[in-house]
Amino acid sequence: MEPMSSVDTAWLHMDQGENHMMIVGVLILDRPLDLTLFRRVLETRLLHFDRFRQRVIERDNKTYWEDDPHFNLDNHLHRIGLPEPAGQAELQELVADLASEPLDFHHPLWQFHLIDRYENGAALISRIHHCIADGLALVQVLMSLADEAVTPDTADHFPPGEGSLFERLYRPLRQAVEAGTHLGHNLISEGMELARHPEKVRQWAQDAEDIVRELVHLGLSPPDPGTCLHAPLAGRKRIAWAQPLDLTAVKESAHQLGGTVNDVLMTAAAGALRRYLSASDNDLNRELHVAVPFSLRPRDQPINRLGNQFGLVIVPLPIGEPDALERFRRVQQAMTDIKNSVQPQVTFGLLDLLGKGPVAVEKFALDTLSNKASLVMTNVPGPVTPFRIAGALILQPLVWVPQSGHLGVGFSILSYAGSVQFGVIADSQMINDPNQVTRYFEESFSDLQELASLRQ
Repeated sequence: MEPMSSVDTAWLHMDQGENHMMIVGVLILDRPLDLTLFRRVLETRLLHFDRFRQRVIERDNKTYWEDDPHFNLDNHLHRIGLPEPAGQAELQELVADLASEPLDFHHPLWQFHLIDRYENGAALISRIHHCIADGLALVQVLMSLADEAVTPDTADHFPPGEGSLFERLYRPLRQAVEAGTHLGHNLISEGMELARHPEKVRQWAQDAEDIVRELVHLGLSPPDPGTCLHAPLAGRKRIAWAQPLDLTAVKESAHQLGGTVNDVLMTAAAGALRRYLSASDNDLNRELHVAVPFSLRPRDQPINRLGNQFGLVIVPLPIGEPDALERFRRVQQAMTDIKNSVQPQVTFGLLDLLGKGPVAVEKFALDTLSNKASLVMTNVPGPVTPFRIAGALILQPLVWVPQSGHLGVGFSILSYAGSVQFGVIADSQMINDPNQVTRYFEESFSDLQELASLRQ
């Protein structure tokens, strides 16, 4: 048995009947997948990571990883058919069904579901529990199952290392990690030292005044205003995704507006929320907040190490602003402020401390933190070139992280091979038809693109 880290334990304990802590992914493929070849890929690449052969056990109020004595790949790989006409609507309904169902805690906490016939190709659905790793790491694990499309199809084993596919994928991402990793680790050690020696609180506060200020700010900030995004959880998920945006067009608009790609996409998301909520909420003169995962992975960390290493930042979205350009300016300023804060390290340190404490205290604190936002939004960079998995070309990858506490809506942005994927996962009590939101996202980006072109 291997003890589970406190942060991973915190994510394990966040699992509840209405909100399963699963990272859900979909790969849309250009052809049917060779199941025998795909099994070999899983055996040689995925199962290289111990976590995918281990189950979770709890003994004496402690949590451990344990090798599954009855591990069988058939428990984790399933073939499913879609009803006619086997299009996007039917696939979205199936993904929603699977996202609403818990994983089997008697076995390692992951599954793949292969849809043999989807449109002119196939689709692959993955479900992986958040306690195994964070979204950024799991995206890279999933992509490590694939090969660059320009290379010959192969299912040979690539062990993690300097020249491996995993390393080639992860290297540019590591260079994009924000500074402050060591501060996050310092927070953990200082926090535990404080717990052991409370008399040091004054010195700790003096040495980490900015962290204390951030904690106070988070704790005292008011909860988001009540909208349909704060309805009671039903436990039934809805899922939708938009047609991919052209990444070059997004970059061009960002350049014309004097901002970043992330600024443009966050603004488009704010516009989509404004349009959706306007149908049910007459009072739009407000801000809503989104919880955005923020990687804290060290640049020199071994790439075969999983687990959760990220903090959360709470970002205001100015949905009350009717002018798209002013919305962009306010989003841009909010993102600049976040980059200069220590909020990611603070939330990571909180998760670490809470994972060592009683479950009831942990749940109260996480629920309190989730009340500060209305949804979760991720923006994960993927490969810049096309990839194949077991010979099938990946046309469109999509990934959704879970929503903790009372949150029930997640927006997902993932770049891949010159395109940007946008998807929505939502509890049915909050957003019953997420396809409306994806349409509004496309329209919001088009409006921003048009306004940007006029500024040349």
